[in-house]
Amino acid sequence: MKLALNKSLPAAELKHLNLGYMRLTDSAPMIIAQHLGLYQEFGLDVTLHREVSWANIRDKTITSTFDACQMLAPMPLVTTLGAAGIRAPIITGLVLSLNGNGVTLSSSLWRKMTQCTDGSQPINDALASAQALRAVLDTTQSSPITLATVHSFSSHTLLLRKWLIAGGINPDTEVRIIVLPPEQMVDSLAQGVIDGFCVGAPWNNIAVEYGIGIMATTGFEIWNNAPEKVLGVLESWHSRNPATHLRLRLALMAACAWLSNMDNRKASVEILSRPEYLDLPADYIRPSLIGEILHDRSQTAQSRSNFHVFSSYHSGFPWRSQAESILDQFAPLLGKPVDSEKMASLAQQCFRSDLYREAATRAGLNYPKQDAKPEGVHSQPWMLDEDIELGSDLIVKPNAPKRNI
Repeated sequence: MKLALNKSLPAAELKHLNLGYMRLTDSAPMIIAQHLGLYQEFGLDVTLHREVSWANIRDKTITSTFDACQMLAPMPLVTTLGAAGIRAPIITGLVLSLNGNGVTLSSSLWRKMTQCTDGSQPINDALASAQALRAVLDTTQSSPITLATVHSFSSHTLLLRKWLIAGGINPDTEVRIIVLPPEQMVDSLAQGVIDGFCVGAPWNNIAVEYGIGIMATTGFEIWNNAPEKVLGVLESWHSRNPATHLRLRLALMAACAWLSNMDNRKASVEILSRPEYLDLPADYIRPSLIGEILHDRSQTAQSRSNFHVFSSYHSGFPWRSQAESILDQFAPLLGKPVDSEKMASLAQQCFRSDLYREAATRAGLNYPKQDAKPEGVHSQPWMLDEDIELGSDLIVKPNAPKRNI
């Protein structure tokens, strides 16, 4: 798919690129750009490298093993800040996807939760499922519940903490939260090492299909249209290769636009399943891509049209207000408060809305004119300007209103 470029592009400083990605369904933009020849259309020769952990993704970006990578949305911020003892300025000029995660609990824990709620099934109700877990903690004397996330400073950690807090559970003292790579989640649940996890597709679906887990809620129900994956590069790499970076963003924007079409998504399932990409059965990849989510193997799939968002709602735009919200939500884990001035400075440094606008202008696309928007207040899609439609953005809270999918 070609973007209608309105200006000739500057020559690429670097043509041969190594890009890192994870074994996740929302790696689709990076994979589809390769399969459709979009990188080549923009004069780039790309080699994709599948990684097993987000720490590897970060470290290989910092050491320049990778030129760019699919990265967790919070990672440019926390790595630039120096959280977890590693400091390196990382930026993003393109959000690759919104949503895509879920909280899955072991079948045995789910049975206890339904017993504590008179047999009701609070599936995909973030507040009700968190409150049911609270009831289990209040009524049983079992060993501490262990939940897993994919990285200490990930959107998954934010979602898991928000979900627990909404149910009246202190995530720091009443449950144990550990870090596991996405690919280890299902086996760890099956072996009883953990009682649940927050992870991206397709690993929730795989646990449900195996009959060992119930997807209690999607990430969308916890935080509507949260930024999930971004294109991450070292700030110094961008400074040396601005034209290459522009061409890379344009190729991925074209891939994201292609994935906004449902027929294309259906076609992408077989592509993603191939050994050179995700190397997983198509039946595991298909549900989240087409928005048919199986929460419980004994029930029918439910339609979740916004489970993955690749292009709608101007999803590629890196909102600095969302960057500040991420930093604010991570405050309990950072060890020291980040004042508002520092948050604004980090947001401006890491979430490069100017780079998105540069690519959008080249492609003849409209884009938001401001860097910030109200967060956590919209229960429906809404218009920022007459031609800028944005998605709902509510975050679950105790007694929160029902979200619209």
